[in-house]
Amino acid sequence: MKSLLKYLKNYKKELVLGPFFKLLEAIFELIVPVVMAKIIDNGIGNRDSSYILKMSGVIVLLGASGLCFALTCQYFAAKCAYGFGTELRAELYRHINTLSYSSIDKIGTASLVNRLTNDTNTVQNGVNMFIRLAVRAPFLVIGAAVMAVTIDLRLSLIFFVVAPVISLIIFLIMKKTVPMYKKNQQCLDKAAMLTRESLEGARVIRAFSRQQEEIGEFKEAVVDISDNSIAVGKISAILNPVAFMVMNLGIVAVIWFGGLRIDCGELTQGELTAFTNYMTQILLALVVLANLIVIFTKAFASANRINEVFSLVSEENGDIDRLSFNTDINIIEFRSVSFAYEGAGDYSLRNISFSVKRGQMLGIIGGTGCGKTTLANLIPCFYRATEGDVRLFGENVNDIENTELRSRIGTVPQKATLFSGTIRENMKWRKNDATDEEIISALRIAQAWEFVKETPDGLDTVISQGGKNLSGGQRQRISIARALVGAPDIVILDDSTSALDYKTDLAFRRALSDELPDTTVVMISQRTTSLKNADKIVVMDEGEAVGVGTHSELVENCDVYNEIYRSQMNVKEGSADV
Repeated sequence: MKSLLKYLKNYKKELVLGPFFKLLEAIFELIVPVVMAKIIDNGIGNRDSSYILKMSGVIVLLGASGLCFALTCQYFAAKCAYGFGTELRAELYRHINTLSYSSIDKIGTASLVNRLTNDTNTVQNGVNMFIRLAVRAPFLVIGAAVMAVTIDLRLSLIFFVVAPVISLIIFLIMKKTVPMYKKNQQCLDKAAMLTRESLEGARVIRAFSRQQEEIGEFKEAVVDISDNSIAVGKISAILNPVAFMVMNLGIVAVIWFGGLRIDCGELTQGELTAFTNYMTQILLALVVLANLIVIFTKAFASANRINEVFSLVSEENGDIDRLSFNTDINIIEFRSVSFAYEGAGDYSLRNISFSVKRGQMLGIIGGTGCGKTTLANLIPCFYRATEGDVRLFGENVNDIENTELRSRIGTVPQKATLFSGTIRENMKWRKNDATDEEIISALRIAQAWEFVKETPDGLDTVISQGGKNLSGGQRQRISIARALVGAPDIVILDDSTSALDYKTDLAFRRALSDELPDTTVVMISQRTTSLKNADKIVVMDEGEAVGVGTHSELVENCDVYNEIYRSQMNVKEGSADV
């Protein structure tokens, strides 16, 4: 929690003034029993109506002043807590966007969303309650105890018996419930993960008629949350009745022994009333303190989860912020590259070596799970090679500044992802100042302009979240076009033509070659026809490059490639590959 306090630096005034006004409210609250004692002893005892009215006015004035102080404290507390929450969320979101793929993999997307929303709210609430009650409750306990001792020292001994008993009850309950609050956060993470998966995969779930199974799995997760919350609630529910039972027994003792002291003339009726009020204030403050401990426990647990995100190392950044072209050097070069995911234990890629020059096309092919996407992710430095060197434009990719590196690369991921907004807004992601001519040119190459121009709004056509109002082929083509805007030096197509028919795929490859002759293309595909004209093809098998060469060379010399090629040969594909 301490590391998050820096986000309160702009709210030092509110952090001081809020507790100060709450302290004033508590002081006025402690004065009220004294005034009541005077009314009983001097006003009612002497039947002095004017004195009773005057002192009643003082009580009203104290109450009104206390209300003003409380409202002022609430204002400062809200301003400080919500300002703190805003800055914390903004910084946390900024940090998440600087994380590497490896760092994000450690926690998971669903948990990151939960920490960014639920956990920040919990910490924010902790700050709010700290300002409002953390000063008031202890001060009331100490102040009321001091005031009670000044009234009657012997009678105040009841306080020193009752207060430790209630404190022990609070301690035992908190010891039991604190771990359960932490477990509840983990249950929320699981529910968030299932929610995200179910909503994103809604079409797949329906395609396999898995609705009931998914509903059952989600129900189990929320039942876990419910059971854990109910268990915590049952234990916490013991606090108030037991505390009030002890408190009322204490008050009975105060009235019993206080009555005896009144009979002896050592205590007045007003003082006994004040004494009873102070005891009530102390015990109520202890209960509030227990609830504060619950809130702070949740806040500390959430703060630790947030700090786990902040502790993740941001993506490393190189120093080279300007890349120069040299047509004699290789645009992409892998030198004995091996890679293993963190915690995987085994290498996903082993000893990969190849090079590609400017304007050439590199094809990557292989079976499912052989490392094709992993290989492509090393080029824009989404992951860093465990061994060996990945070099772009003659420089080690680790030494190139990330913004400069990725401004030269157009990437089309395996899953076509679009964002809510217009087609024009989506197309400007790679180049923010792209003109309509550049956008239309990219759409033409990607074979997307034909259907875009037929829409009523053209480039201003609104795309729903995730592109749900487009077909799979349309989403893929717009994703491809987005990567081509501004003619990048390198284009990575990660199996991004899988939803295209053979004719459209062939037209796209021809347009890409004709319109962007200087662009180096890295194409991952399951189709040998898509890679047949590539300048170089890397054949992957279980993380190793079992073949590197042209189509004709690999058909002759690489059994894995030859097997893939022969299995796909048919009249339809042969006719498309003209």
